[in-house]
Amino acid sequence: MEHTNNVKLDLAGVGVGPFNLSIAALLSDKTEINARFFEGRDSFAWHPGLLLDNTNMQTMFLKDLVSAVNPESRYSFLSYLVKNKKFYRFLSAELQCISRHEFSDYLAWTAHQLDNVQFSTRVEHVDFNGQHFNLHTNQGVYQANNLCIGTGKVPSIPECAKAHVGERVLHAAEIGLRERDFTGKRVMIIGGGQSGADIFLNALQSKWGQPKSLDWLSRRSNYQPLDEASFTNEFFAPDYVDAFVELAPEIKSQEVATQKLTSDGITQKALLTIYQELYHRFDVLKQDKWVRLLPHRTLTHLAQDANGFKLTASNALSQCLEAHHADIVILATGFEAPTPSCLSSIIPLLDMDAHNRYQMTPDFELKWEGQNTNKIFAVNAGMHSHGIAEPQLSLMAWRSARIINSLAGEQLFETNSGRGMIDWLSPATVSTAAVI
Repeated sequence: MEHTNNVKLDLAGVGVGPFNLSIAALLSDKTEINARFFEGRDSFAWHPGLLLDNTNMQTMFLKDLVSAVNPESRYSFLSYLVKNKKFYRFLSAELQCISRHEFSDYLAWTAHQLDNVQFSTRVEHVDFNGQHFNLHTNQGVYQANNLCIGTGKVPSIPECAKAHVGERVLHAAEIGLRERDFTGKRVMIIGGGQSGADIFLNALQSKWGQPKSLDWLSRRSNYQPLDEASFTNEFFAPDYVDAFVELAPEIKSQEVATQKLTSDGITQKALLTIYQELYHRFDVLKQDKWVRLLPHRTLTHLAQDANGFKLTASNALSQCLEAHHADIVILATGFEAPTPSCLSSIIPLLDMDAHNRYQMTPDFELKWEGQNTNKIFAVNAGMHSHGIAEPQLSLMAWRSARIINSLAGEQLFETNSGRGMIDWLSPATVSTAAVI
């Protein structure tokens, strides 16, 4: 029989990834809000399978868990550098972007100091009794007035590959979790984003042994760079999000679609490193070419044969189907956000849109039946409502502050960051009929 813990929480967080961790860090000094964040794993881990050599952040280190709204916090990245006695060496290294390894270490350093983060506690089911939420966990039942859903995403697997997932057909998220040996193998990477580039570079540099062949297939028209221009970064500023949430749904969809490479391209550093490595091997050292770059292709079929796997791809240029062969297939095909199974009894109470997505207020609060008395917040779940910055790290401290202020009913953190460089929406509109 489950035992009920003798504690009533103001806020319960389901899942501890970077986004809920940001809220936890900002709440650590706000004793007026009793919050706890539950994580089923025994320790903090941030995509451990993707912590490969030569993998760097796409986000500046100052966009950490707390600094944008509380730069004095002891959980800032600068504090992490000082407390770990590497501040001066970090400055001398003149890093344009920090490694995923270091940012992951910073996140874990923070997580394991926080009293309001509880590991080894798996939330199995959440119900609402009309007054509060009951979180049924492997450590008993916890009661909370409000929720914050931060369960993250899971690997997205192409339909044609699902039946073959295993040791030789794997998602990119699994690549670094165990020893691999690609020696003498035909390796195919599917996906032209940053994860595909990181894995391709590591395979090219024989991290897992020397492959017989290495193919990199992408449906994109080329290996396209992340758009990091100064004005592009205005999409990752609070005033753009404030403007975005006011737009009509069809305009929001158009905006997100046209901004793909602002968040889903490959860093210039990674692209240049790959190109230089290819040049050195095949033009300078004159190796027989064992690498193929295959953009403009879409994987349509995957089947096992006597010699490994046969892959069929549609070529957007020739409009023909192509046959490819591999012993190892790595799916750098991104992530998706399924509805957490622990919320099965809550989902029917939510107000979903026509595409079965959460409907959210500007403060990242879900619209639902009990909204007037109990709040449900969600992080990394509103790109359709808040724009392309929502799944990125850039605005997580600002979003956390918005959530905390909404929860508290008062401004515990300043979230007004001043006017940006661009006027996204005019304060007044002019009828086209009045224009001569």
